[in-house]
Amino acid sequence: MPIIIGKLVIGNRSATPRARITDSQCKRPRGWLGRFVLWAMNSRHSRVTDWGLSHVTIRPADIILDVGCGGGRTVAKLAAMAAQGKVYGVDFSPASVAMARKLNSQAIATGRVDIREASVSQLPFAEGIFDVVTAVETHFWWPDLTNDIREVFRVVKPGGAIAIIAEIYRGANTATAQIAEKYIPLSGMTLLSADEHRELLHHAGFTDVQIFTEKPWICAVGEKAP
Repeated sequence: MPIIIGKLVIGNRSATPRARITDSQCKRPRGWLGRFVLWAMNSRHSRVTDWGLSHVTIRPADIILDVGCGGGRTVAKLAAMAAQGKVYGVDFSPASVAMARKLNSQAIATGRVDIREASVSQLPFAEGIFDVVTAVETHFWWPDLTNDIREVFRVVKPGGAIAIIAEIYRGANTATAQIAEKYIPLSGMTLLSADEHRELLHHAGFTDVQIFTEKPWICAVGEKAP
């Protein structure tokens, strides 16, 4: 029987067809199953999102980007925190974009939220326009993590920040993390250690990188020099 860990379903090789279907839906939700996955993500990831966002400064007038916005719950949280600013969300899944737009329809109507279909590998924004960029439970699915983080760095303002938040990381001293590490080759995910998160941000150009962990959760925060 497969085991569910966050957004990942893992199991023995006889279960990999099911695992591949579920992992694919987590990476790019679609159809009725994708809508269910998005609903589950909005619910399940709320606590780790709140915890992660507590480690980054968000001001009332900030311009914010949420990469891999999924069902849009994080966008809604950010819009409430930056009540005088604007929040953008991007996701390469049309189903995710549709649900995020529905969830944030009122804020979209007033011009405070904008949800777009786009890939992290080619963000549809000019250089240096965001005060904060967030990525919640998504960076381990990015197609080219090293270059994609550099693309995020490009759109962060000088003096701005990035916050990568996830409910699991390599080397976490929990049974869940140990099981995930064992079966991670079946999923296609890129699972980083705490030190690898630090190196990833440093190599992209971020400074003052801080890594926060709590049980299996991780939040990596970095700044772009003014």
